[in-house]
Amino acid sequence: MSSKKKSDQRKDVSTKKHRSKKGSDSKGASSTNKPTKAEKREIKKAYEEEITRLQTELVTMQQWVRDSGNRLVVLFEGRDAAGKGSAIKRITEYLNPRWCRIAALPAPTERQRGQWYFQRYIEHLPAAGEIVLFDRSWYNRAGVERVMGFCTDEEYERFLEQAPIFENLLMEDGIILRKYWFSVSDVEQERRFRSRQQDPMRCWKLSDMDVLSISKWVDYSRAKDAMFEATDTEDSPWFTVESEDKKRSRINVMNHLLSTVDYDPSEPPPVTIPPRPPIGDYQRPPYDSIRRVPDHAAEVLGPEPA
Repeated sequence: MSSKKKSDQRKDVSTKKHRSKKGSDSKGASSTNKPTKAEKREIKKAYEEEITRLQTELVTMQQWVRDSGNRLVVLFEGRDAAGKGSAIKRITEYLNPRWCRIAALPAPTERQRGQWYFQRYIEHLPAAGEIVLFDRSWYNRAGVERVMGFCTDEEYERFLEQAPIFENLLMEDGIILRKYWFSVSDVEQERRFRSRQQDPMRCWKLSDMDVLSISKWVDYSRAKDAMFEATDTEDSPWFTVESEDKKRSRINVMNHLLSTVDYDPSEPPPVTIPPRPPIGDYQRPPYDSIRRVPDHAAEVLGPEPA
């Protein structure tokens, strides 16, 4: 317990400076306090410093997960364009991909639709030493499937009954489970949709199903409330991440994840870099005998310095 307290003190340093404003899923949440250019620079600097600190700590946590043989599952849920993907990207940016995976499942196949609902998610659960982040999860049934009519009332009710049982089984087997709901207002969601629509690198993130969430905003709100009522348990609670400001939400979710996993900081085993041996009689093939990628960079940046 003492190591947890120390880690909590270590992790709760910078986030108090720039807390999220109360945006949530309420309609039309916005802020009229616009920072000056100098304040923006200061906020950006504080954000980058804190993200770096948190990412460094996540590497330490992953080392503990790997060394201890623990298993960590993190669920990311929320409305479309709520900031789940960008948070996952920052969390995993410096983690070892051999031991950390992102599970973002497509629509179920015909065969999977004939399985027990949780079955296709089970195969993505972590083995010893692994972390799995679900970019949407089995809670699709309580959200989009419920709102869009992709499941029957009976299937929906069965899911709400079975989800807490399923999660208890995971935790009884030793899996560490965290569930995050990213909360964004209708105004900010629409602004992000329009931004994606005009961005050639992100337009793929906008689909007909996404924009339907505008007209079905209240339906999704009711579905989320019912989901929380049935599955926000003492053993497996939901944690809401205010995501009106993506940068603040990333800091908050990363800090919270680190502060709720009771890990022991440990240094990776040292690696000794040996001296390079002489090449002996080895000779490289002639330069012109190798197919090389054309130097397009030289056309853009100029010749490489000698």
